[in-house]
Amino acid sequence: MAPTSTPQTPFGRVLTAMVTPFTADGALDLDGAQRLAAHLVDAGNDGLVVSGTTGESPTTSDAEKAQLVRAVVDAVGDRAFVLAGVGTNDTRHSLELARAAQDAGAHGLLAVTPYYSKPPQEGLLRHFTAIADATDLPVMLYDIPGRSGVPINTETLVRLAEHPRIVANKDAKGDLGRASWAIARSGLAWYSGDDMLNLPLLSVGAVGFVSVVSHLVTPELRALLDAHINGDVTKATEIHQKLLPVFTGMFRTQGVITTKAALGIQDLPAGPLRLPLVELSPEETEQLKRDLAAGGVQL
Repeated sequence: MAPTSTPQTPFGRVLTAMVTPFTADGALDLDGAQRLAAHLVDAGNDGLVVSGTTGESPTTSDAEKAQLVRAVVDAVGDRAFVLAGVGTNDTRHSLELARAAQDAGAHGLLAVTPYYSKPPQEGLLRHFTAIADATDLPVMLYDIPGRSGVPINTETLVRLAEHPRIVANKDAKGDLGRASWAIARSGLAWYSGDDMLNLPLLSVGAVGFVSVVSHLVTPELRALLDAHINGDVTKATEIHQKLLPVFTGMFRTQGVITTKAALGIQDLPAGPLRLPLVELSPEETEQLKRDLAAGGVQL
């Protein structure tokens, strides 16, 4: 069983959008995934999201996605929530992934806005509702218009929140005003999906993070969160400001690229990337090291 869920924090507070380790020849590294998952939970994560963008989900097969969920659940499923990314721009395909994720033991689903096809809001409503109807698992929406091309409007979020299994939203919209209204009106548990805005989103009602930089700084993110919950705004701000070089450095390019580079330096499971993503250049690697060092990360 996963940790106890509450309506306020259905998936805990600090989750990592986990990379998918591959072997040197590019195959799925299930042993590495289990070791990385255990490392992240030991560091203080309440949950892990597998097969998200940072997990290179566009390049993994349906079978690999199911294998990955099963392996991570076997490794940490009694200590942390394991959410499976099932969002695609084909509703039928997403339903297949959702059912496979449930069969593999996932505790919840992450459903990103359909990308490229730019569906209208009614299409988003039907798409997410169909995913929520497909299994018994709770669903976290993922609103990232910079990648998908279409935002989930506040009115749509309010309507989706009426579904008993749509319980949370991962917000990477980058709009604190719209987030404020949506949090107030929808009642969804709100998770920051933009590390630079972790603290600002807490200030308008978010309950936690689905983070990329938490591969490296989970204890610091927990300390920031705890300080905010305890009313120590000064301490939370100090931690946020200390981490600014980390936030900036990890997103000078695709976050999965920098994350795998940093994990490799730390001798943690990561492995190569699958095309069309490519490794950092030597110059970019040195810049990443400088950024992380400036934020207090020991490599």
